[in-house]
Amino acid sequence: MSIKGILSGKEVKVAKLPKSSEEMSFLEHLEELRWHLVRASVAVIVGAVFVFINVRFIMDNILFAPKYPAFITNRAFAWVAQKFNSPDLALNTQPFEIINIDMAGQFTTHLNLAMVGGIIIAIPYIFWEFWRFIKPALYEKERKHATGAVFYSSFLFLTGIMFGYFMIVPLSTHFFGSYRVSTEIVNQINLTSYVSTVSSIVLGSGIVFELPIVIYFLSKVGLISSSFLKSYRRHAYIILLLLAAIITPPDVFSMLLVSGPLLLLYELGVFLSRRIEKKRDVKELLEA
Repeated sequence: MSIKGILSGKEVKVAKLPKSSEEMSFLEHLEELRWHLVRASVAVIVGAVFVFINVRFIMDNILFAPKYPAFITNRAFAWVAQKFNSPDLALNTQPFEIINIDMAGQFTTHLNLAMVGGIIIAIPYIFWEFWRFIKPALYEKERKHATGAVFYSSFLFLTGIMFGYFMIVPLSTHFFGSYRVSTEIVNQINLTSYVSTVSSIVLGSGIVFELPIVIYFLSKVGLISSSFLKSYRRHAYIILLLLAAIITPPDVFSMLLVSGPLLLLYELGVFLSRRIEKKRDVKELLEA
């Protein structure tokens, strides 16, 4: 339905505003958010069911793979160790045994693994639902600037997942699996401990890799600036090094290997913040 009027002697038609641009009450916003959360939860459940059904393949070929010498990262380190004649650089040359000591340990691990796998599989859709919720509140120019936010958020998260799986997990399994305080003690790692360690490393890496996106949006709303990020660069580096020390085995080599990408992500955030400020300055000059 349209409204007809006369303006400057010409007939114009004013179309009714779409429902998405109409003002909504607080309760209506909550209802809208609820449905976005419901759809995201359904996506997680679908992914969890997929993982639950294929758990044997996932456990044998994905979850346990980093602790074996044939894993791609372990083979790469073995090549480096042989090239430089440094056997200590080789990873997971002696796979440890994984056992279960709880009555319901395997079943609860099955459920936990399905939930974590469901979240990882559904992450792109979760980001898309979040974007659909905030999109109506943005101006047209803001929507254009935020184009690709779902793609880049998903890409960074999945990149973090892959980095954690292919880099941090082999280092962690090697360190903790081969660490011994006495030759009389044989490492038999509990299933729950192994799965929770791998899951926390992988998910933690995915979340940490969202750092540039966080900096981008904080810069966009004016909460931080590139000058602020530069001024506190040393403090940020210390925090990132501590974070790398937390999520990696307690050795300097692993910490430095993981901290490198984290520092690069921070510098990427500084670059994005500077670009936002330049565009903002150009806009202010044009409007002056």
